[in-house]
Amino acid sequence: MTITRDSLLTLEAYAKVRQSSRPGHIAHRQRRSVALGEHMTLQFEDEATIRRQIQEMLHIEKIFDEAGIQSEIEAYAPLLPDGSNWKATVLLEYPDAHERRRELARLIGVEDRLFVEVEGQPRIYAVADEDLDRENEVKTSAVHFVRFEFGAAARQAVRAGAAVKIGCDHTHYPAHLSLPAETLACLAGDLRA
Repeated sequence: MTITRDSLLTLEAYAKVRQSSRPGHIAHRQRRSVALGEHMTLQFEDEATIRRQIQEMLHIEKIFDEAGIQSEIEAYAPLLPDGSNWKATVLLEYPDAHERRRELARLIGVEDRLFVEVEGQPRIYAVADEDLDRENEVKTSAVHFVRFEFGAAARQAVRAGAAVKIGCDHTHYPAHLSLPAETLACLAGDLRA
């Protein structure tokens, strides 16, 4: 599904449902989020999460003109999965500022070491930060945007119920886990055969 200006609520209409729709959105977001180790969360995006993000930006910034609305849609459109991939926002979370600075320096390149393993299929590594480079020679960013591109066989396997692991093989952040059934069911729906 594509998000268009006509498919969004007006500022007034969104303001009326913003609070009442929040618990449902949080529950949806939780089903699509995976904690990978102690300090990394992958939030897998879909049409509902991106739509909510756009509506929130329009609400917070009080954007109501056509050009501004279109600009927000275009900014977030690359985060929508297209049937052949999963797209996620990756958050590296260290509450202590000193620890965060130290770990972000150690984790340069971590976004390129994220992977999905579909049972019986080759490992799929993330394509990271296509919009802009989010790291430099001294540290990585605390936020990355990644895409996992599935071939036809991997898509069919996921849709048929294959087990799926997600992981990271960065030297300083080795972690992996099997996707919980509820999360996998949500994500399988993002893939077309």
